[in-house]
Amino acid sequence: MKETAIVYCENKFGTMDGKTANGLVRSSRKFEILGVIDSTKVGQDAGEFLLGKKNGIPIFKNLDQALGKLNHVPNQFIYGIAPSEAFLKEDERNLLFQAMEHGMNIVNPLHEFFTDDVKFVEHAKNNHVTIHDVRKPAQKKDMHLFSGRILNITTPVIAVLGTDSAIGKRTTAVLLEDALLERGLNVAFIATGQTGLIQGAKYGVAIDAIPSQFMTGEIENQVMKAYENDKPDIIIVEGQGALSHPAYISSCGIIRGSRPGAVIIQHAPKREFLGDFSYMKMPTVQSEIELIENFSKSKVIAITINHENMTDAELVKTISDYEIDLQLPTTDALKFGCDKLIESIFEAYPALRSKEKLVVVN
Repeated sequence: MKETAIVYCENKFGTMDGKTANGLVRSSRKFEILGVIDSTKVGQDAGEFLLGKKNGIPIFKNLDQALGKLNHVPNQFIYGIAPSEAFLKEDERNLLFQAMEHGMNIVNPLHEFFTDDVKFVEHAKNNHVTIHDVRKPAQKKDMHLFSGRILNITTPVIAVLGTDSAIGKRTTAVLLEDALLERGLNVAFIATGQTGLIQGAKYGVAIDAIPSQFMTGEIENQVMKAYENDKPDIIIVEGQGALSHPAYISSCGIIRGSRPGAVIIQHAPKREFLGDFSYMKMPTVQSEIELIENFSKSKVIAITINHENMTDAELVKTISDYEIDLQLPTTDALKFGCDKLIESIFEAYPALRSKEKLVVVN
């Protein structure tokens, strides 16, 4: 059974900085999400607000209201914000202490590790709860350098990359994983960020917390673990940031470590500037495709669109324009599903068609 959880996302739910909470509301194999805390959207259904369809996850004003309305205290309190500064504010520290006093374990996706904070450790011990620092890496002696083992595997590896951070790469990758599973394929998903790990990915590592010397080796190791343990038909690797992004190097490590044979690229056509850098213009999807293909020596086989700030008419026209101009299958996985993506994968790897077997989902 899944453990129950409440997700804190004050003033950020549905925004870029709320991507951890957004992802958990969309999908979680590890936790049953009982509610979201965001006083600016109190009383709304989280699924309806985020997806346009109710899912029964209420949005609460604060922790007191949540505990007053829920039938029992959730097992976990998840900090669901991914702020660019990556550190807690004082009132948030106090809220986390309050959650521990109610007997809730803490799930922390930040770069600030609570288990390195004496007050957090003492408070957890006194209240008999645990703290999970999702991004906290292994000790260097337990990390992996690139070995080259991945060069010998024949399983198709598909990376879902993008033109910016918080643009929907993980969402598309998870939807693609689910769609391939429904087709009867044995799929391994490699999470590379904190949200995918919290959602319950079997394999993965928060790559942005890994020293650069070990990035490629840690990604390679996760892919190899999935390959050796599960013998998958296909491996889907979640992207981070963007290869062109001036502030992040995660995409470089992911490409070098996972050695994808093909790439799906996610783009937000109406996003004018990089999410956390409003003074820097977004790259075009064409320029990113060229950069990815030159750097990785892999082909981009499809484009997925983030429809933020787009009307339905604009979305449909953009899909048509991209398919004509760039000669690549294009879709919005959230609105239209993954059929085009799967077809592009089957065209790149024809042997996968023989593994397709539709699974009836009750």
